[in-house]
Amino acid sequence: MLYIFLGQDDFSLRAAVEEVKGKLGDGELLAANTTHFGGRQLGPEQLMASCDAAPFLAPHRVVIVEGLLSRFEPRGGGGRRGRHLAPESEPADQLGAMSACIKRMPSSTVLILIDGRIRDDNPLLKELAPGATVKTFPPLRGAALQRWIRTEVSAGGGSISPQAVAALAELVGENLWIMKGEIEKLLLYASGRRIEGGDVKEVVGYAREASVFTMVDALLQGQVALAGRVLHQLLAEGAAPAYLLVMITRQLRLMIQVKELSSQRLPALEIQNRTGLASSYAFSKTLAQARAYPREWLHEVYRKLLETDLAIKTGRYGDELALDLLVAELFRGPGAGSPP
Repeated sequence: MLYIFLGQDDFSLRAAVEEVKGKLGDGELLAANTTHFGGRQLGPEQLMASCDAAPFLAPHRVVIVEGLLSRFEPRGGGGRRGRHLAPESEPADQLGAMSACIKRMPSSTVLILIDGRIRDDNPLLKELAPGATVKTFPPLRGAALQRWIRTEVSAGGGSISPQAVAALAELVGENLWIMKGEIEKLLLYASGRRIEGGDVKEVVGYAREASVFTMVDALLQGQVALAGRVLHQLLAEGAAPAYLLVMITRQLRLMIQVKELSSQRLPALEIQNRTGLASSYAFSKTLAQARAYPREWLHEVYRKLLETDLAIKTGRYGDELALDLLVAELFRGPGAGSPP
């Protein structure tokens, strides 16, 4: 049996792998008969030896290979997968050897090929698809993501308001591994009652990050009153001054990185993966901020953040005073003239 699971929704893809394994009998025996390979360095002989091996005290042997199909992506754009751009295509003899090996494996072997985003004209995929179960797992967005949230909350024995669903979808985005963890925290926090929008703001880590985005925007635009108001709101909610300075500095650094990567004309997905921004909300905000401000201004703000950090660490100013002075120093953003 051959399964080909493709896509960027790693959570659902891994769940599908576990579903296949769950139908194959005793879990402990199956674990002893399961082999994992990284497909980028896997040779036909090694794959053949593993697929041809008889299962030990079990009806099936499972071989899981990750990243094999991406080795055969056609050159010339469009073939990116998961976190990496596609490498140059493998020679035709490697394609033929891999295909022949997979097609002749015994019926006792269950081979699962896992990869990210793969082009429809991938030659190995075209060779194997007619004899395989092929499933794709694109990222969940919009209404599909909101349905998944409601289903997951219901499976956990809870209920959730439409406002809370929308807030979760916006703040956390399409990374279902992170989303599942946030839902579990919310179910514990709500303790049997319906999860409301206020609970999301209180519990989900990205809610505070959203306020940091607002403060960074206000700082860069020279909106001193708004920046100060958000700053003191976060402090009143228990955020430590050192944490806020780290978050502001991190956001400026991400904006500079995104601006540099955008200048290289990289696709948005590749930029998101390189910067490690799992939340779609965080990435879209950072991308918008990076496009809105000149590179020189971002570097100037970053320098002032480092000066503020040094002033705190040397005891020249207290934490809160240093942050207030930073806000005051940056009251003239690029929209109000040249940087200070």
